[in-house]
Amino acid sequence: MRLLVVGASGLVGSHVLRLALADDRIDQVVAPVRRALPVHSKLLAPVVDFDVLPEEAPWWTVDAVVCALGTTLRTAGSREAFYRVDHDYPLAAARLARTRGTPTFVLNSAIGADIASHFFYNRVKGEVERDLAALGFRSLTYVRPGLIGGNRQEFRTGERLASFVLRLLGPALPRRWRINPAERIAAAMVAAAVTGASGVHIVASEALI
Repeated sequence: MRLLVVGASGLVGSHVLRLALADDRIDQVVAPVRRALPVHSKLLAPVVDFDVLPEEAPWWTVDAVVCALGTTLRTAGSREAFYRVDHDYPLAAARLARTRGTPTFVLNSAIGADIASHFFYNRVKGEVERDLAALGFRSLTYVRPGLIGGNRQEFRTGERLASFVLRLLGPALPRRWRINPAERIAAAMVAAAVTGASGVHIVASEALI
């Protein structure tokens, strides 16, 4: 099996990459990145510009795509920049892979993804889910975590505060509002990619605890 991982340098994406490289069912992992990754015998990691993806690259021909791209409004700096990273980049990669016949796509989305949401973040997540569905993948999975637990390279004040509160409240919270460890999210994404079950599937936050 040949797996394409988009967003391999992020918190969830790095766990996806680690799991995929260790998985005997996966023969090769393609991970287009902005900065070089450590060398691995199963890894092809072309350095790309996500604003101008190489459309003719042969490595778009894969069996499945796992997309873990994502940012925050604060990091992006504007709504336009956030939309580009969380909507346009995943959709561009999906279109190129689908054009090459890729049947399976797995997206790291978010709890509350909804095109009718009053919250910009949730609305964007809903829009990318909607637009991916229009591409005709045989197997399409949306993994919808709540707050993601793990050590990020970048410091996110809001997430740190929310994580502290959620850990303090712990078992008193409904399962869907508890912290979702990045490792669990990554494992669910790899499993969905390898299985490639027909149809549209949603992995809810309560399944990621």
